[in-house]
Amino acid sequence: MRWALVKVCIAVTAMVVVAFAVPLALVVKEMARDRAFAGAERLAATVTPVLAATGGDRGRLQRGLASMPAEAGERIAVYAPPGQDDGSARIGRRRVPEAELRDAAPLEGATIVPVEGGFALLQPVVTERTAVIEVFVPEEEVTNGVATAWLVLAGTGLALVVASVVIADRLGTRMVGAAERLARAARELGAGRLAVRVPVEGPAELRWAAAAFNSMANQVAQLLANERELAADLSHRLRTPLTVLRLNAASLGDGDAAEQTREAVAQLEREVDHIIRTAREQRTPQPDGPDGGAFCDASEVIRERMDFWSALAEDEGREAGLAGVEEPVRVPVARADLAAALDALLGNVFRHTPEGVAFAVDVYRGTSGNSVIVLVSDAGPGIDDPDAALRRGHGDGGPGSTGLGLDIVRRVAESTGGDVRIGRSVLGGTEVRVLLSLGGSPADGPNRRRGHGVRRRVRR
Repeated sequence: MRWALVKVCIAVTAMVVVAFAVPLALVVKEMARDRAFAGAERLAATVTPVLAATGGDRGRLQRGLASMPAEAGERIAVYAPPGQDDGSARIGRRRVPEAELRDAAPLEGATIVPVEGGFALLQPVVTERTAVIEVFVPEEEVTNGVATAWLVLAGTGLALVVASVVIADRLGTRMVGAAERLARAARELGAGRLAVRVPVEGPAELRWAAAAFNSMANQVAQLLANERELAADLSHRLRTPLTVLRLNAASLGDGDAAEQTREAVAQLEREVDHIIRTAREQRTPQPDGPDGGAFCDASEVIRERMDFWSALAEDEGREAGLAGVEEPVRVPVARADLAAALDALLGNVFRHTPEGVAFAVDVYRGTSGNSVIVLVSDAGPGIDDPDAALRRGHGDGGPGSTGLGLDIVRRVAESTGGDVRIGRSVLGGTEVRVLLSLGGSPADGPNRRRGHGVRRRVRR
């Protein structure tokens, strides 16, 4: 924008300079020419009285012209035209051909004839006999001062162009600076910095845009604050039924089912507390990762969640497979987020497949070490429309589906630069492929199908 404004000013100023400088240069040239010939006419006029007083006598005429400056005398010639030359009037060097002299003699005014080295002004004079006064005007005198005047005009035009560029650059800096501040604030607001505001300065239009941006930012901050308060209030309402549920679970006695129920209630209570704290938080939590993001050990989180779900799988007669979690796998995802994503995937398996259907969780490393792939597959009926299942709020249409589980998984994957894909697993049902990028290209991961030399561990 700044360079465009400078180019416009250069173009406009150049056109103005050309429009005025070219005619002015031609006028200067014409004025110098008129000045030179006007001087020649005055010089010829000084000879006319001498010629009239001497009656055309050559000797007397020479004595009369001897009083003139030597330089002027060298430029003057007096002679009779062809056919009237009796030798009585012939002074100086004639530079004009006879044909030009013959044409100029009958005229009443002066005639300008180009000759070698300049021009000749022919002034006919009628006394006792017709004579012609020739005044030589050198080429240098006709163009005297023209080059200097043209250089002054060119310098003035160049100075005007440079001044317009400087002024346009200053104006452009003022305009572009305000626009850049507005764009930078928009990027910061998009990155989650809700406190960013823009100074209301610059041209009128940009001031209006800055005021509108500040108003929008205030509205966004207020809406998010209201949303956090609403989420906190709604989550807090769950504490009462959770308390009753926890008391009832404590009275179940001993046994695996009772212990599992109490553990589930405790986890649910922890999640509700986490939601309340996060919703009440007014500033963005500081990440603990070295590059600005949180990290966790994916193998540890997956083993922990599989231990939780394996007990329920055993009750329903499901075969649970787990592979690829023998070694630590660091991924740029918060531990709670990865656990929530895995719980969403495994919860879908239990919710949307019949009892006894097997499932498996496999972890793979990218061939170049830039990604980690988590595969959750089952032997159920599959998903008819994978694209719709990945759209927030659609789900797969099954009973009890909110359509938010796979969206949670997708947001976790995309936060690392990865993605989520749904396909058909080797077990015959659904396979959800979650690619977590470690900073490299997401496309360098292994084949999305299982069974490439990875040992599967089966838990019953």
